[in-house]
Amino acid sequence: MFSGIVEEVGRVRSYDMQRLVIEAKNVLSDLRVSDSISVAGVCLTVIEKDDNSFSVDTVPETVNRSNFSSLKPGDGVNLERALSYGDRVGGHMVQGHVDATGTIRSMERDGNSVWLEIECPEAILKYIVEKGFISVDGASLTVTRVTADSFFLAIIPFTLENTTLKEREVGSGVNIEVDVTAKYVEKFVQPHLGQTGDTA
Repeated sequence: MFSGIVEEVGRVRSYDMQRLVIEAKNVLSDLRVSDSISVAGVCLTVIEKDDNSFSVDTVPETVNRSNFSSLKPGDGVNLERALSYGDRVGGHMVQGHVDATGTIRSMERDGNSVWLEIECPEAILKYIVEKGFISVDGASLTVTRVTADSFFLAIIPFTLENTTLKEREVGSGVNIEVDVTAKYVEKFVQPHLGQTGDTA
């Protein structure tokens, strides 16, 4: 489980669609083999570690659900270690289970912030609500507006500077994880949809 508060931007050293090696600094301090780590919003397991990098394995499900197929050496990825009990949770509960990828449709400056519009599949758009949480490449963000096929975010300067969002451009693909609560609610009420409630 993660909070969506990015600890640092790591750099891809190598990736062959199975073994991903990432150069990092901050997250290595207490990272151990077998630990979970969020890489661009994807929960992965550390399988190797040295003084300036760590390695994770990816499977076809990971590659197909995320933007990992476009990763190349030098690309930045948002990193966050798993939460530990007793920590403050500054974002929201993020599982690291990517629902789909979205595409950045527009990026516009507005004072000291950036308006970001992300186009996403209809299948997950129904779970996205104004002022709700969303994870984009592992970063916990607040939805400001929802349209028929996209949602908007107002990105503050700190988030822009300390995540991979500063490296993204119009057309870039991003990993999206919606708030899992909405999916559970839908599943719980589905058997009751269409019932009138009359017992007579």
